Amino acid sequence: MKETIIIGMSGGVDSAVSAALLVEKGYNVEAVFMKNWDEEDTEFCTAAEDYKDALQVCEKLDIPLRSIDLTEEYWEKVFKVFLEECESGRTPNPDVLCNKEIKFKAFLDAAKEMGAEKIATGHYAMIDYKDGLYRLKRGKDINKDQSYFLCRLDQYQISKSIFPIGKLNKDYVRKQADKLDFLNFDKKDSTGICFIGERNYKNFLKKFFDIKPGEIIKESGEIIGEHEGLMYYTYGQRQGLGIGGGFGRKEAPWYVSDKIIDENKLVVVQGQDHRSLYHKHVKASKVNWISGSPPDSNADITAKIRYRSLDTSCKINYDTQNVFIEFEIPKFAVAPGQSIVFYDQDICIGGGFIESRANKNIL
Repeated sequence: MKETIIIGMSGGVDSAVSAALLVEKGYNVEAVFMKNWDEEDTEFCTAAEDYKDALQVCEKLDIPLRSIDLTEEYWEKVFKVFLEECESGRTPNPDVLCNKEIKFKAFLDAAKEMGAEKIATGHYAMIDYKDGLYRLKRGKDINKDQSYFLCRLDQYQISKSIFPIGKLNKDYVRKQADKLDFLNFDKKDSTGICFIGERNYKNFLKKFFDIKPGEIIKESGEIIGEHEGLMYYTYGQRQGLGIGGGFGRKEAPWYVSDKIIDENKLVVVQGQDHRSLYHKHVKASKVNWISGSPPDSNADITAKIRYRSLDTSCKINYDTQNVFIEFEIPKFAVAPGQSIVFYDQDICIGGGFIESRANKNIL
C-alpha cells in the first residue's frame, strides 16, 4: 500500500514542485491549504489568489485539495506572542514560532487525523537519519536555505516531515514548475512577516498599539529627536529615524544602538563601525536542541543571529535556564527577541531566543 503524504500547499512555486516530486515518486499525495490569518484588507491579503494557484497545481497533478482553518491557533500561539514581544521593545520572529506551532504541530496533527503517515512542505532544508537521530540539514541552495526557521522542531516533528526540494536550487524549481504548466512558476516569493506581507510595518502595528512617542538620544544623553514608539524600531536600524542634520559627523548615518525600555528612550550612534553596534557575548533563553540534548563539544559550532546573517564561530556554555554564547568576532546589531540558531557545519542543531548582549562575559 502506498504511503500517504499530505503536503501543505501555500499557492507558491516551492510547495507546488514539492507536490509534483512526491507524485512522481509514487506516494499517495493529498494537499491541504492552511488559512492562518483572518484578513479583511484584500489589498494585501493574497489568500484567495494563493488558494486559486494551489488548486490549479492540484488539478494538474490530479490530487485532492482541502482547506483547513488554523486562524484561532495562529492567533493564540503566534500572533499574541508577537504582539507581546513588540510591546516589550523586543524584535520577534513569528515565522519561527509559526513553524513550531502551526505547520509542524497543528497541521501535522490534522494531517495525521486525515490518515497521513507524514507531511511535506516546500522548505529548502534536508533531513537525514544517523546514529538513531533525525538531523535537520541546510538546504543545498545556500541563498534559499530555511533551516534557520525550523530550529525549534523536535525529533518527532522532523521524523514525520519531508522536504522534497531541499536538494534543489530555486532556479531549477521554477524551471520545473514551468515545464509542468503551473501558472505560479514565476510567482514572486513571499517576503517579510506572513501576516504583514507588503504593508508598512509601523502602520500595521498601529492597529494594535497606542503610539508612545519618546526621546531619541545620543549615548551622552543629548536629545536629538523623537521616536514614535520603541516597538517600531530594531537594533542596527538605519532607515526611518527622522534625525535631521546638525548633530555629530554630518556625513555618517545614524543607527539604533540600544533601547532604554523603562525610560522609553531610543539610543542612536553614528557610523556602522561604531563600537556600540557590535557585541561578542549573548545570552539566549528557551533553547531547543533538535537532538533532544546540547552538543557534546564546542568544536565546529557556529551561530546565526538573524536569517540573513553569516554564521560565526562561537563557544557555548549553559546553566539550567539559559545558554551563553561567546562569538569569535563581535556581531553587528544583536537584537533581543530574535532567534539565534546553532549549526555544526551543515547540520542545524537548534536555536533559542536572544535575551541580552554585551561586550564582556555575562555568565
